[in-house]
Amino acid sequence: MKPKPVPKLLFLVTEDWYFCSHRLHIALAAKYAGYDVAVVTRLRKHRDVIEKFGIRVISFENNRGSMNPFGELLTLLRLIRIYRRERPAFVHHVAMKPILIGTIAACLANRPRILNALAGMGSFSLSQRKLDLVLKPIFRICVACLLRRGFVLVQNHDDEQLVINLGICKENIFRIPGSGIDLDHFSYRPELPGTPVVLLTARLLWDKGLAEFVEAARQLRLKGVSARFVIAGLADTANPRAVSDEDIAGWTASGWVEHLGFVEDTSDLLKQSHVVCLPSYREGIPKSLLEAASAGRPIVTTDTPGCREVVRDGENGFLVPVKDATALADALEKLILNPKLRERMGLQGRAIAEENFGLETVAAQTLALYQRIFL
Repeated sequence: MKPKPVPKLLFLVTEDWYFCSHRLHIALAAKYAGYDVAVVTRLRKHRDVIEKFGIRVISFENNRGSMNPFGELLTLLRLIRIYRRERPAFVHHVAMKPILIGTIAACLANRPRILNALAGMGSFSLSQRKLDLVLKPIFRICVACLLRRGFVLVQNHDDEQLVINLGICKENIFRIPGSGIDLDHFSYRPELPGTPVVLLTARLLWDKGLAEFVEAARQLRLKGVSARFVIAGLADTANPRAVSDEDIAGWTASGWVEHLGFVEDTSDLLKQSHVVCLPSYREGIPKSLLEAASAGRPIVTTDTPGCREVVRDGENGFLVPVKDATALADALEKLILNPKLRERMGLQGRAIAEENFGLETVAAQTLALYQRIFL
């Protein structure tokens, strides 16, 4: 009897570092389940990390911030060639640009089995520039047409409803809460003594609420509240909403905040922190908040899609309105001044992470989804 062929799963992700931090464990789970797994991505520093786990890497140069039609056409043609050469049983596109270009390529390469994973709605959805406001209805129509060509994976209730409103059949929409977190690596540790540290870990984009965080730090310093306000992350220069180096330098020079730059592994940083803050305007499910919950740190974030999936207001942190620096400062002050409240909320956050967001839980849900819709 001829052996059953091994199904080939192809991931399309813009950056190798993002694949490692958000999807590598899912790719490994698929490999151990018997799939032939490869990832198509732009390579910088993580090729060896991926390949040492036995996952094949296909180099795919792309510019996430490009709006050049000719350049995007060439990128599309290169991806079509990859899909035709590889002949995957199905493709898993992660984030908006891979969804757009990947779905077109898959259809033209006759690869009809497509899973499009929305990791939030992207910076374009939040833009208020006049040209972007004009283009948004056209963009929504294009997204809706492409999403109808496959199955859709979302991370939160709000994005699920948004996709439904685009006219996508509910039977083709699945929700898994985030990419998961390593509960052992981000283990609970009691907070260290000393001046409270308020930590924000994110790509340095305006949409992450950086301006509100700095303003909240300024307000609390002027009130005489003793705390350190620490930012870990670098500007995402491929994103039009990136914070400039001049702004970052100005913030640190003012003394309101400290900037550590990029920190690849934040587990030790979380052990040294007392409160985690992310005043984002919109998310899928932010991994920095999952890490904070797993590490047992109370969270102050915005009452917005993605963030409210992790934080239950008054239980493991506080939810504040978007773009409200004063409300953000008030919530942070409550935690800075109350160690017992921090401890109670941190323990509750750890319990929520253990119940909902572990790597094994998310990987198992994703594999079940693969089997349900592709095999």
